[in-house]
Amino acid sequence: MVELSKKISTIVGKTNAEYGLIKEGDRVLVGFSGGKDSLTLIHALNRIKKVAPFNFEFKAVTVTYGMGEQVEFLSNHCKEHGIDHEIIDTQIFELAGEKIRKNSSFCSFFSRMRRGYLYTAAQEQGFNKLALGHHLDDAMESFFMNFFYNGTMRTMPPKYMAENGLEVIRPLIFCRERQLRAFADTNEINVIGDEACPGLRFDVKMPHARAATKELLAKLEEDNPKIFVSMKAAFSNIQLPTFFNKDDLSKSQSIEEDDTI
Repeated sequence: MVELSKKISTIVGKTNAEYGLIKEGDRVLVGFSGGKDSLTLIHALNRIKKVAPFNFEFKAVTVTYGMGEQVEFLSNHCKEHGIDHEIIDTQIFELAGEKIRKNSSFCSFFSRMRRGYLYTAAQEQGFNKLALGHHLDDAMESFFMNFFYNGTMRTMPPKYMAENGLEVIRPLIFCRERQLRAFADTNEINVIGDEACPGLRFDVKMPHARAATKELLAKLEEDNPKIFVSMKAAFSNIQLPTFFNKDDLSKSQSIEEDDTI
């Protein structure tokens, strides 16, 4: 029997209550890669299912890339804990060899393809929501990567509506990555790590932006241990009139620039 920490249970419960991620009658498909994040997610949902005052169902789905991955142990794990699980075998890896150019980035390609299979499975099987295992570190890294490299201020919301009408939810979005790692380590659960990354088999450049951003955030947190608490609060306290949006200039209030110095 796995032990889910009270801290994770509390965070996920509050997130679900505040954002209405899972409600009565929902059918939730869960992207289950076998990593520490999605592993924590299926057990968090399994706990909610047992204690929540509403009924819902969920199913874990693992999408393979067609690289000969051995993921049967994930099915055995789910079976042991009474979690419905399905493996969807694809040929994404072979397709990537045709589509990805030499020395080009590959993460977005594999992510889009995997997400596409999850969307299709959800729609074909009558699920109205797709749950993903992104956490607070992912959200912060995404924000700074977009800020520094793409010239936009965006991140990962707790939920959003995909173009196909499927609601995508992130129950772990306020959990820290280290909490999810501790869950896997404490319960001594075998997880799939970076060794399963298909990009390692291609002659392509490894993504540097996320590694650099993760290193930056680690340094910032070392200098200010409360920085993630502050950034999390900032994501719910966005002052749009203070940005360079010409449509909002008429609504702007007087701002003393040296107030923040």
